[in-house]
Amino acid sequence: MGEGEAVATLVVTVSETVAAGVRLLRLARTDGLDLPAWEPGAHIDLRLPGDLVRQYSLCGSQDDRASWTVAVLHQPAGRGGSHYLHHEVCVGDEIAVAGPRNLFPLAPAQEYVFLAGGIGITPLLPMIEQVAHTGVSWRLHYGGRGRASMAFLDRLAAHADHVHVHPEDEVGMLDVGTVLASAGSGAEVYACGPSPMLAEVERRCAETGHKLRIERFAATPGLSVEVDSGSFEVELAQSGLTLEVPEGRAITEMLDECGIFVPTSCQEGICGTCETKVLGGEVDHRDSILTEGERVGGDTMMLCVSRSRTPRLVLDL
Repeated sequence: MGEGEAVATLVVTVSETVAAGVRLLRLARTDGLDLPAWEPGAHIDLRLPGDLVRQYSLCGSQDDRASWTVAVLHQPAGRGGSHYLHHEVCVGDEIAVAGPRNLFPLAPAQEYVFLAGGIGITPLLPMIEQVAHTGVSWRLHYGGRGRASMAFLDRLAAHADHVHVHPEDEVGMLDVGTVLASAGSGAEVYACGPSPMLAEVERRCAETGHKLRIERFAATPGLSVEVDSGSFEVELAQSGLTLEVPEGRAITEMLDECGIFVPTSCQEGICGTCETKVLGGEVDHRDSILTEGERVGGDTMMLCVSRSRTPRLVLDL
């Protein structure tokens, strides 16, 4: 059961409210054996009834090999996943899980600035606890609507000298510009939270020159389509097949119709499940995962949303 493999079944061992609208779930193997190791920034896929698949960041202790911990924000206007996990799941219930997968790894740096908005604290918690043992300079700025809705404040209390809490109802919104103005030129910024916050962080980091790593819970808003969205061909190098991808259809849809299985999950270009190696052609990247350097390199793409800038793409399938 290695990284990226499906775990047949995990059982819920803990289900508790840790903040207003936030539910913590702890999952363990039904046979009691250890789960795969993981690194800060990793997430798992929960496969729920109705063919729902939802990604949640692992936010427990890396030293705990017996269980995985996630925290779920209840989203009444969502598509049903959070409602199910808040109101239907109980201790003892079993959930199919895939992972872990890490698209938000912690890289070495001389200084870290962590920026969390609401439930965006979850992938940053393990990073903070790892960095805290290294002696490297770091700070967390954690914003939320109010303390009651901000999960894990008790856990962060152990690092009080490095943690700055910004409840909006007490001190106003988190001022990203002020935070970055006081950061060293070599600081690396790790941010996770709602889309408006991340857009502000991106804008400010572009101004200050700080290296930025982001985890998104939703696709990048307003992602523009810079080229024609017409049809193109996809050549599958391993199978020898060539498929036509019509306008308005995803590559994953066409592969599925031809009986070629590629794992998918979010269908929005944010989870990385369908990432595939590109052997030829130029990709029209429409995901919210790859860095600008990775996009320019063109070695990989997310099949659920991205398309082609050239008449044909060659994929390692």
